[in-house]
Amino acid sequence: MISIIIPTLNNLKYLQFCIKSIKKNSTFDNEIIVHVNKGEDGTLEFLKKENLKFTFTSYNAGICEGVNKASSKATTEYILYAHDDFYFAPEWDKIMLDEINKLTHNFFYFSGTMVQNGQVSLNCGNNIHNFDEDKFLENYKKIKFFDFQGSTWAPHIIHKEIWRKVGGFSEEFFPGTGSDPDLNKKLWDAGVRIFKGLQHCKVYHFGSIVTRQKEKKFNTQTESGSRGSKIFLIKWGISIKFFRKHFLKSDIPYCGPLKEPIKNYNFFFDLFLCKLYKLYLMISFKYENR
Repeated sequence: MISIIIPTLNNLKYLQFCIKSIKKNSTFDNEIIVHVNKGEDGTLEFLKKENLKFTFTSYNAGICEGVNKASSKATTEYILYAHDDFYFAPEWDKIMLDEINKLTHNFFYFSGTMVQNGQVSLNCGNNIHNFDEDKFLENYKKIKFFDFQGSTWAPHIIHKEIWRKVGGFSEEFFPGTGSDPDLNKKLWDAGVRIFKGLQHCKVYHFGSIVTRQKEKKFNTQTESGSRGSKIFLIKWGISIKFFRKHFLKSDIPYCGPLKEPIKNYNFFFDLFLCKLYKLYLMISFKYENR
């Protein structure tokens, strides 16, 4: 079984649709735990009626804090982070657990493949009201893709022991953008070298982002879009692009556990650009906050 963690912000209809797909298409009786941000649209009442686990904040805690709170209630070995606007394809959980069972250790990060607003395209509608479920179920297995290297995308699954070891999501990435590669960097430093996207584990992604609130001014407490990448750069001294290129080897076909990056001319040139941009950001940040 898997503990599925879903943060939500006044997005009841999509959350209901997501949970319905989990119950319909899962192989196992997985644990669903929702973090409710605000919950002004009847979400709390729905979860209570369905007897589902949840955590709650009366404010928008964002993705990171919300997932961390909800994951503290997990009773299974595996933590899976999901968006509330996913539709899970059949056997998604069996595919993930089969992959995990091939290993003799817990140092892994597996993710699924997002359809439509993600890695591959299959237009079955842009919202839950015009979603063509029959079309999706008839065609999702026919999509030609591959297991891919260096995934940083949801839905992703981690062993609970490793999740706790790295402290879950880093909450300075409020409300969420940039937190996935940051988690991957913490996993890398903890010794994880298997970062694998599974082509056969699919979710349809409507792309309705509901837990992010845009702020125009950059600071280390709020972000949207590129602001998460700035926080990442200041924190780690490298950019998300650099980490995905030189460490995770992202988006190429999966070819096994990763190794330490090759430190050649391209590595050091890209690293120099990271350091230069970090210096610029630090100077700009001090100037803006004088």
